[in-house]
Amino acid sequence: MGSFDLPLSSSFKGGSEIFLRNVFENILKTYLRKNPTAKTIWELVQSLDNEKICYDHFTFRTLKVDGYGIDSLSSFFMDYGYKSGGGLDFPKKKLRVLWFSPPDVHVPKDGHGLGNGLLPRIVIAEVLVDELSPESQGIIRKYLKPEGGKQAVLSSTLESLIWEKPTWTDFKQLAKESEIAAWTLIHGYTLNHLAFAVHRFKHRFNDIKFVKQHLEEKGFKLNSDGEILKVSQDGLLLQVSSISERLPVTFADGVTETIPASYIEFTQRQVLPEFKDVPHDEIKEFHRREAFELDNASNIMESTRFTTKF
Repeated sequence: MGSFDLPLSSSFKGGSEIFLRNVFENILKTYLRKNPTAKTIWELVQSLDNEKICYDHFTFRTLKVDGYGIDSLSSFFMDYGYKSGGGLDFPKKKLRVLWFSPPDVHVPKDGHGLGNGLLPRIVIAEVLVDELSPESQGIIRKYLKPEGGKQAVLSSTLESLIWEKPTWTDFKQLAKESEIAAWTLIHGYTLNHLAFAVHRFKHRFNDIKFVKQHLEEKGFKLNSDGEILKVSQDGLLLQVSSISERLPVTFADGVTETIPASYIEFTQRQVLPEFKDVPHDEIKEFHRREAFELDNASNIMESTRFTTKF
């Protein structure tokens, strides 16, 4: 999936950059193995004009209870130089999201992907379990034993839950109150979605309007909450995401049902007005719109909406 030919001049701090990139590669492999439609889109991007992959962010979901929340994942990435970038709160969803900016690394002129490209931002959501009903809290706490979240990153790379797989009865009951909590209980720390950095592409995919049109022509289902092309209030952050495909899952009580898996996103960050005169070939990531938009993010989360009410 990428070359690990890293120069000695890398400015990476906090351990082995190669190790961190290998962790990302294994998280990606697990995600692509579990999500056939996302893999098809991932391959489509590379097949058109021989485009080189560039990532904007990787997003995970967690449950804030007994050490399983945001910190269970963020601590690992912060040990390798990631820094807190900001957060968003979603009171109606009983959800909090923090994002983390990557460490500075040396990227060769043709650097791309996870092998030698810019590292992705990390976005981690946590369901505020204490704000759920006593019944939903009881379901979650039944499976998530104290301190088990210490192996979160390992779980993400191995396609394996840290806790016991839930029953269909518990899953559907939890989903009635929080679909995000139910999604997380069955999928665990598997990558919820990855986002391509459209602004770093070199060919036709470097225009998010073309991305939208091309995906629609190919028959992919796109998230239309708000609009298919989601634009921030300042017009500088543009996003398009797919709808999660529904895949069969066998629950602990032997019931097999199809439920939403993960999805894939395209993000375009425009150049900030104060840098509009910087030559195109000199534009760096810090010249572009940073952070995330509350409304965009809220709508994109609906990519894993359950179409069936239990």
